[in-house]
Amino acid sequence: MFSSGSSKIIGGAAGLALVLGIVGCGGTEEAPAPPPNPRHVAMFAPLPEVMESPANPITEEKVDLGRKLYYDTRLSKNQDVSCNTCHLLDNWGVDGKPTSAGHKGQLGPRNSPTVYNAAGQIAQFWDGREPDVEAQAKGPILNPVEMAMPSEEAVLRVVESIPGYVEEFAVAFPGQANPVTYDNLAKAIGAFERKLVTPSRFDAYLKGDGSALTATERRGLDKFIDVGCTTCHMGPYLGGNLYQKMGLVEPYPSEDEGRSAVTGNEAEKYFFKVPGLRNVAKTGPYLHDGSIDSLEEVVRIMGRYQLGKTIKPDEVMDIVAFLGALTGDLPMDYIKQPELPPSGPDTPAPDPS
Repeated sequence: MFSSGSSKIIGGAAGLALVLGIVGCGGTEEAPAPPPNPRHVAMFAPLPEVMESPANPITEEKVDLGRKLYYDTRLSKNQDVSCNTCHLLDNWGVDGKPTSAGHKGQLGPRNSPTVYNAAGQIAQFWDGREPDVEAQAKGPILNPVEMAMPSEEAVLRVVESIPGYVEEFAVAFPGQANPVTYDNLAKAIGAFERKLVTPSRFDAYLKGDGSALTATERRGLDKFIDVGCTTCHMGPYLGGNLYQKMGLVEPYPSEDEGRSAVTGNEAEKYFFKVPGLRNVAKTGPYLHDGSIDSLEEVVRIMGRYQLGKTIKPDEVMDIVAFLGALTGDLPMDYIKQPELPPSGPDTPAPDPS
Protein backbone atom coordinates (compact mmCIF):
# COMPACT_ATOMS: atom_id res chain seq x y z
CA MET A 1 0.00 0.00 0.00
CA PHE A 2 1.22 3.46 -0.83
CA SER A 3 0.84 6.25 1.67
CA SER A 4 -1.13 9.31 0.74
CA GLY A 5 2.15 11.25 0.68
CA SER A 6 3.70 8.93 -1.84
CA SER A 7 0.54 9.11 -3.89
CA LYS A 8 0.88 12.87 -4.06
CA ILE A 9 4.51 12.55 -5.12
CA ILE A 10 3.65 10.03 -7.84
CA GLY A 11 0.68 12.07 -8.95
CA GLY A 12 2.83 15.19 -9.13
CA ALA A 13 5.53 13.34 -11.04
CA ALA A 14 2.96 11.97 -13.43
CA GLY A 15 1.56 15.42 -13.97
CA LEU A 16 5.03 16.82 -14.56
CA ALA A 17 5.76 14.00 -16.99
CA LEU A 18 2.54 14.74 -18.80
CA VAL A 19 3.45 18.40 -19.09
CA LEU A 20 6.98 17.54 -20.24
CA GLY A 21 5.53 15.07 -22.74
CA ILE A 22 3.30 17.70 -24.21
CA VAL A 23 6.19 20.14 -24.44
CA GLY A 24 8.39 17.44 -25.93
CA CYS A 25 5.82 16.55 -28.57
CA GLY A 26 5.37 20.19 -29.37
CA GLY A 27 9.12 20.57 -29.71
CA THR A 28 9.28 17.89 -32.41
CA GLU A 29 6.71 19.56 -34.64
CA GLU A 30 8.18 20.85 -37.90
CA ALA A 31 7.95 24.54 -38.56
CA PRO A 32 5.65 25.40 -41.47
CA ALA A 33 7.41 25.73 -44.81
CA PRO A 34 8.23 29.30 -45.76
CA PRO A 35 6.17 30.77 -48.59
CA PRO A 36 7.53 30.66 -52.14
CA ASN A 37 10.44 32.99 -52.82
CA PRO A 38 9.16 36.02 -54.79
CA ARG A 39 12.09 35.83 -57.21
CA HIS A 40 11.15 32.26 -58.07
CA VAL A 41 7.56 33.25 -58.79
CA ALA A 42 8.70 36.19 -60.91
CA MET A 43 11.11 34.15 -63.03
CA PHE A 44 8.88 31.18 -63.83
CA ALA A 45 5.17 30.50 -64.30
CA PRO A 46 2.82 27.57 -63.78
CA LEU A 47 1.96 25.45 -66.77
CA PRO A 48 -1.29 26.30 -68.56
CA GLU A 49 -4.06 23.73 -68.39
CA VAL A 50 -4.13 23.51 -72.18
CA MET A 51 -1.70 24.89 -74.77
CA GLU A 52 -4.28 26.50 -77.02
CA SER A 53 -3.91 28.09 -80.45
CA PRO A 54 -6.48 30.37 -82.11
CA ALA A 55 -5.50 28.79 -85.43
CA ASN A 56 -6.63 25.35 -84.26
CA PRO A 57 -9.45 25.49 -81.71
CA ILE A 58 -9.57 22.31 -79.65
CA THR A 59 -12.69 20.18 -79.84
CA GLU A 60 -13.36 16.76 -78.39
CA GLU A 61 -13.90 15.37 -81.87
CA LYS A 62 -10.53 16.63 -83.11
CA VAL A 63 -8.77 15.30 -80.05
CA ASP A 64 -10.32 11.84 -80.38
CA LEU A 65 -9.34 11.68 -84.04
CA GLY A 66 -5.86 13.01 -83.35
CA ARG A 67 -5.26 10.43 -80.64
CA LYS A 68 -6.01 7.62 -83.11
CA LEU A 69 -3.82 9.12 -85.82
CA TYR A 70 -0.98 9.53 -83.32
CA TYR A 71 -0.96 5.80 -82.63
CA ASP A 72 -1.69 4.57 -86.17
CA THR A 73 1.26 2.87 -87.90
CA ARG A 74 -0.68 2.78 -91.18
CA LEU A 75 0.45 6.36 -91.74
CA SER A 76 3.94 4.99 -92.42
CA LYS A 77 5.19 3.33 -95.60
CA ASN A 78 5.80 -0.09 -94.05
CA GLN A 79 2.98 0.38 -91.52
CA ASP A 80 5.36 -0.21 -88.60
CA VAL A 81 6.08 3.34 -87.37
CA SER A 82 3.74 5.83 -85.71
CA CYS A 83 4.19 9.10 -83.85
CA ASN A 84 4.22 7.02 -80.68
CA THR A 85 7.14 4.90 -81.91
CA CYS A 86 9.62 7.70 -81.18
CA HIS A 87 7.50 9.72 -78.75
CA LEU A 88 6.11 7.08 -76.39
CA LEU A 89 3.36 8.69 -74.38
CA ASP A 90 3.67 6.21 -71.52
CA ASN A 91 7.43 6.91 -71.37
CA TRP A 92 7.36 10.68 -70.91
CA GLY A 93 7.07 11.28 -74.67
CA VAL A 94 10.50 9.86 -75.59
CA ASP A 95 11.97 6.51 -76.63
CA GLY A 96 15.04 6.73 -74.40
CA LYS A 97 17.49 6.35 -77.30
CA PRO A 98 20.22 8.74 -78.49
CA THR A 99 18.52 8.89 -81.90
CA SER A 100 15.38 7.13 -83.05
CA ALA A 101 14.97 4.34 -85.58
CA GLY A 102 12.46 4.85 -88.37
CA HIS A 103 11.77 3.25 -91.75
CA LYS A 104 13.97 0.18 -92.31
CA GLY A 105 15.69 0.88 -89.01
CA GLN A 106 17.32 4.07 -90.24
CA LEU A 107 18.53 6.35 -87.48
CA GLY A 108 17.64 10.01 -87.38
CA PRO A 109 20.39 12.62 -86.91
CA ARG A 110 19.09 14.06 -83.62
CA ASN A 111 17.56 13.00 -80.35
CA SER A 112 13.75 12.85 -80.34
CA PRO A 113 12.43 15.46 -77.88
CA THR A 114 9.39 14.88 -75.71
CA VAL A 115 5.94 15.86 -76.95
CA TYR A 116 4.76 16.69 -73.44
CA ASN A 117 4.44 20.44 -72.84
CA ALA A 118 5.88 21.03 -76.33
CA ALA A 119 2.94 22.77 -77.99
CA GLY A 120 3.43 25.95 -75.96
CA GLN A 121 7.01 26.46 -77.06
CA ILE A 122 8.31 28.98 -79.56
CA ALA A 123 8.74 26.45 -82.37
CA GLN A 124 9.16 22.74 -83.03
CA PHE A 125 12.17 20.53 -83.78
CA TRP A 126 15.63 21.23 -82.42
CA ASP A 127 16.29 23.71 -85.23
CA GLY A 128 12.89 25.40 -84.96
CA ARG A 129 12.05 24.72 -88.59
CA GLU A 130 8.31 24.45 -87.92
CA PRO A 131 6.27 27.03 -86.03
CA ASP A 132 3.81 24.77 -84.22
CA VAL A 133 2.83 21.17 -83.49
CA GLU A 134 0.41 21.12 -86.40
CA ALA A 135 3.18 21.86 -88.90
CA GLN A 136 5.51 19.54 -87.03
CA ALA A 137 3.08 16.63 -87.34
CA LYS A 138 3.34 16.76 -91.13
CA GLY A 139 7.10 16.37 -91.29
CA PRO A 140 7.94 12.90 -89.91
CA ILE A 141 5.21 11.19 -91.95
CA LEU A 142 6.92 12.28 -95.19
CA ASN A 143 10.52 12.05 -93.96
CA PRO A 144 12.23 9.13 -95.76
CA VAL A 145 14.18 8.27 -92.61
CA GLU A 146 11.16 8.31 -90.31
CA MET A 147 7.73 7.21 -91.59
CA ALA A 148 8.75 7.46 -95.26
CA MET A 149 5.40 8.04 -96.94
CA PRO A 150 6.13 9.24 -100.49
CA SER A 151 3.63 12.10 -100.60
CA GLU A 152 0.68 13.78 -98.94
CA GLU A 153 -1.55 12.16 -101.54
CA ALA A 154 -0.27 8.72 -100.54
CA VAL A 155 -1.14 9.46 -96.92
CA LEU A 156 -4.64 10.59 -97.85
CA ARG A 157 -5.20 7.46 -99.95
CA VAL A 158 -4.58 5.42 -96.82
CA VAL A 159 -6.91 7.55 -94.69
CA GLU A 160 -9.66 7.57 -97.32
CA SER A 161 -9.45 3.78 -97.60
CA ILE A 162 -10.44 3.41 -93.93
CA PRO A 163 -14.21 4.03 -93.62
CA GLY A 164 -14.03 4.84 -89.93
CA TYR A 165 -11.58 7.65 -90.55
CA VAL A 166 -13.69 9.15 -93.34
CA GLU A 167 -16.58 9.37 -90.88
CA GLU A 168 -14.46 10.78 -88.07
CA PHE A 169 -12.89 13.49 -90.25
CA ALA A 170 -16.38 14.60 -91.25
CA VAL A 171 -17.40 14.85 -87.58
CA ALA A 172 -14.17 16.59 -86.49
CA PHE A 173 -14.29 19.12 -89.35
CA PRO A 174 -18.00 19.73 -89.95
CA GLY A 175 -19.26 21.74 -92.89
CA GLN A 176 -16.25 21.05 -95.10
CA ALA A 177 -16.93 19.60 -98.53
CA ASN A 178 -13.79 17.48 -98.33
CA PRO A 179 -12.64 17.18 -94.71
CA VAL A 180 -10.01 14.48 -95.38
CA THR A 181 -7.03 16.73 -96.03
CA TYR A 182 -3.43 16.67 -94.93
CA ASP A 183 -3.91 19.99 -93.12
CA ASN A 184 -6.83 18.56 -91.15
CA LEU A 185 -4.86 15.42 -90.31
CA ALA A 186 -2.16 17.65 -88.82
CA LYS A 187 -4.75 19.77 -86.99
CA ALA A 188 -6.26 16.67 -85.38
CA ILE A 189 -2.86 15.44 -84.16
CA GLY A 190 -2.01 18.96 -83.02
CA ALA A 191 -5.25 19.29 -81.05
CA PHE A 192 -4.45 16.04 -79.25
CA GLU A 193 -0.90 17.17 -78.46
CA ARG A 194 -2.03 20.56 -77.15
CA LYS A 195 -3.52 18.84 -74.12
CA LEU A 196 -0.35 16.89 -73.27
CA VAL A 197 0.41 18.96 -70.17
CA THR A 198 2.08 17.56 -67.04
CA PRO A 199 1.87 19.90 -64.03
CA SER A 200 4.17 19.00 -61.15
CA ARG A 201 4.93 19.96 -57.56
CA PHE A 202 6.80 22.95 -58.94
CA ASP A 203 3.53 24.37 -60.24
CA ALA A 204 1.94 23.97 -56.81
CA TYR A 205 4.92 25.85 -55.37
CA LEU A 206 4.58 28.68 -57.87
CA LYS A 207 0.90 28.94 -57.01
CA GLY A 208 1.69 29.55 -53.35
CA ASP A 209 2.28 26.18 -51.68
CA GLY A 210 5.67 26.60 -50.03
CA SER A 211 5.61 22.99 -48.79
CA ALA A 212 5.46 21.59 -52.35
CA LEU A 213 9.26 21.68 -52.63
CA THR A 214 11.70 20.23 -50.12
CA ALA A 215 14.44 22.33 -48.60
CA THR A 216 16.97 20.61 -50.88
CA GLU A 217 14.88 21.30 -53.96
CA ARG A 218 14.50 24.96 -53.00
CA ARG A 219 18.24 25.19 -52.45
CA GLY A 220 18.75 23.60 -55.86
CA LEU A 221 16.38 26.11 -57.42
CA ASP A 222 18.40 28.96 -55.94
CA LYS A 223 21.60 27.46 -57.32
CA PHE A 224 19.92 26.89 -60.69
CA ILE A 225 19.28 30.63 -60.79
CA ASP A 226 22.56 31.80 -59.26
CA VAL A 227 24.75 29.65 -61.52
CA GLY A 228 23.07 31.19 -64.55
CA CYS A 229 20.83 28.40 -65.88
CA THR A 230 17.92 30.83 -66.12
CA THR A 231 19.74 32.78 -68.82
CA CYS A 232 18.04 30.27 -71.12
CA HIS A 233 15.74 28.13 -68.98
CA MET A 234 12.88 30.27 -67.72
CA GLY A 235 9.14 30.72 -68.10
CA PRO A 236 6.48 28.02 -67.67
CA TYR A 237 8.42 25.39 -69.62
CA LEU A 238 11.85 26.34 -68.24
CA GLY A 239 13.02 26.75 -71.83
CA GLY A 240 11.52 26.35 -75.26
CA ASN A 241 11.24 30.11 -75.73
CA LEU A 242 14.50 31.06 -77.49
CA TYR A 243 17.44 29.82 -79.54
CA GLN A 244 20.97 29.60 -78.20
CA LYS A 245 24.35 28.55 -79.50
CA MET A 246 25.51 25.15 -78.31
CA GLY A 247 29.06 25.85 -77.21
CA LEU A 248 28.50 29.47 -76.30
CA VAL A 249 31.64 29.79 -74.17
CA GLU A 250 33.63 26.73 -75.23
CA PRO A 251 33.13 25.08 -78.66
CA TYR A 252 30.98 21.96 -78.42
CA PRO A 253 32.32 18.97 -80.38
CA SER A 254 29.59 18.53 -83.02
CA GLU A 255 29.31 19.07 -86.77
CA ASP A 256 25.55 19.64 -86.58
CA GLU A 257 25.07 23.24 -87.68
CA GLY A 258 21.62 23.51 -86.16
CA ARG A 259 19.44 26.46 -87.06
CA SER A 260 21.73 27.93 -89.72
CA ALA A 261 20.90 24.96 -91.97
CA VAL A 262 17.28 26.17 -91.88
CA THR A 263 17.75 29.92 -92.10
CA GLY A 264 20.94 30.11 -94.15
CA ASN A 265 22.20 32.64 -91.64
CA GLU A 266 25.83 31.94 -90.76
CA ALA A 267 25.36 33.86 -87.50
CA GLU A 268 22.98 31.10 -86.35
CA LYS A 269 25.48 28.30 -86.84
CA TYR A 270 25.29 25.77 -83.98
CA PHE A 271 22.16 27.45 -82.60
CA PHE A 272 19.36 25.20 -81.37
CA LYS A 273 16.05 25.73 -79.65
CA VAL A 274 16.62 25.69 -75.91
CA PRO A 275 14.78 22.59 -74.67
CA GLY A 276 12.15 22.87 -71.98
CA LEU A 277 13.07 21.12 -68.76
CA ARG A 278 9.69 19.78 -67.73
CA ASN A 279 10.04 16.06 -66.85
CA VAL A 280 13.76 16.33 -67.66
CA ALA A 281 14.67 13.70 -65.08
CA LYS A 282 12.70 11.21 -67.22
CA THR A 283 13.61 12.25 -70.76
CA GLY A 284 17.25 11.26 -71.24
CA PRO A 285 19.53 10.81 -73.03
CA TYR A 286 20.21 14.51 -73.34
CA LEU A 287 21.27 17.24 -75.79
CA HIS A 288 20.41 17.40 -79.49
CA ASP A 289 22.77 14.51 -80.20
CA GLY A 290 21.55 12.33 -77.33
CA SER A 291 25.14 11.88 -76.20
CA ILE A 292 24.72 12.30 -72.44
CA ASP A 293 22.94 9.67 -70.34
CA SER A 294 23.21 11.24 -66.89
CA LEU A 295 21.34 14.32 -65.71
CA GLU A 296 24.21 15.09 -63.35
CA GLU A 297 26.64 15.00 -66.27
CA VAL A 298 24.51 17.22 -68.48
CA VAL A 299 24.37 19.84 -65.69
CA ARG A 300 28.18 19.79 -65.58
CA ILE A 301 28.42 19.87 -69.38
CA MET A 302 26.11 22.86 -69.68
CA GLY A 303 28.02 24.68 -66.97
CA ARG A 304 31.22 24.18 -68.93
CA TYR A 305 30.12 24.85 -72.52
CA GLN A 306 27.37 27.39 -71.95
CA LEU A 307 28.41 29.25 -68.81
CA GLY A 308 32.17 28.73 -68.61
CA LYS A 309 31.80 27.48 -65.05
CA THR A 310 32.78 24.42 -63.09
CA ILE A 311 29.71 23.55 -61.05
CA LYS A 312 30.68 21.96 -57.75
CA PRO A 313 29.49 18.41 -57.03
CA ASP A 314 27.20 19.45 -54.19
CA GLU A 315 25.70 22.18 -56.37
CA VAL A 316 25.15 19.68 -59.17
CA MET A 317 23.27 17.38 -56.81
CA ASP A 318 21.11 20.20 -55.48
CA ILE A 319 20.26 21.36 -59.02
CA VAL A 320 19.41 17.80 -60.02
CA ALA A 321 17.16 17.54 -56.97
CA PHE A 322 15.30 20.65 -58.12
CA LEU A 323 15.01 19.31 -61.67
CA GLY A 324 13.37 16.21 -60.23
CA ALA A 325 10.60 18.42 -58.88
CA LEU A 326 9.69 19.25 -62.49
CA THR A 327 8.44 15.69 -63.03
CA GLY A 328 4.67 15.71 -63.40
CA ASP A 329 2.04 13.03 -63.62
CA LEU A 330 1.30 11.39 -66.94
CA PRO A 331 -2.38 11.73 -67.99
CA MET A 332 -2.86 7.98 -68.27
CA ASP A 333 -6.55 8.06 -69.17
CA TYR A 334 -5.99 10.71 -71.84
CA ILE A 335 -3.11 8.86 -73.51
CA LYS A 336 -4.65 5.40 -73.43
CA GLN A 337 -4.20 3.79 -76.81
CA PRO A 338 -7.60 3.78 -78.54
CA GLU A 339 -9.14 1.14 -80.74
CA LEU A 340 -8.30 2.09 -84.31
CA PRO A 341 -10.81 1.87 -87.16
CA PRO A 342 -10.27 -1.26 -89.25
CA SER A 343 -8.69 -1.12 -92.69
CA GLY A 344 -10.91 -1.24 -95.73
CA PRO A 345 -10.58 -3.49 -98.77
CA ASP A 346 -8.58 -0.81 -100.61
CA THR A 347 -6.17 0.03 -97.78
CA PRO A 348 -2.64 -0.30 -99.19
CA ALA A 349 -0.44 -3.12 -97.96
CA PRO A 350 2.78 -2.41 -96.07
CA ASP A 351 5.68 -1.43 -98.33
CA PRO A 352 9.08 -2.38 -96.87
CA SER A 353 11.04 -0.94 -99.80
